[in-house]
Amino acid sequence: MNKELEKSFVEQLQKHQNIVHKVCRLYTNNVDAHNDLFQEITIQLWRAYPKFRGDAKFSTWMYRVGLNTAITLYRKSKRRITTQGFDAVEFKIKAEDYDDTEEQQLKLLYQAVHQLNDIEKALVLLYLEDKDYREISETLGITEVNARVKMNRVKKKLRTILNP
Repeated sequence: MNKELEKSFVEQLQKHQNIVHKVCRLYTNNVDAHNDLFQEITIQLWRAYPKFRGDAKFSTWMYRVGLNTAITLYRKSKRRITTQGFDAVEFKIKAEDYDDTEEQQLKLLYQAVHQLNDIEKALVLLYLEDKDYREISETLGITEVNARVKMNRVKKKLRTILNP
């Protein structure tokens, strides 16, 4: 590949790398798995970058490649191994005036999201990123109507998980 293409890719990846981290956080539950998935998504992005035509925004394309890579690896890993829960290795230093309400709510949300299937996780991620249904549908390769219907079902499912 030429240097200009490489430079452009590195700049775009640095600018939007939080997208990859968010995808990794949804589909992994420990640091090593997160790092492995981040590396694999980066490799897939690099391989696909010469074919990126710019029809969609780079971030939308990046979500699509990242989610497809994560879903593929997630499905493969479910057949082979189970991973240790993140809570088993998590620690926190508490200060007297520290309010962890928001952190606990976020933790509950992630626990609920981890119970969803791979497509539902992707929908939630994009929805929480304030993506409109048009962009969600482009990213996931489904119709806009289908994205709305699936998201409404996911919302109901999450309410059931969070408020049994």
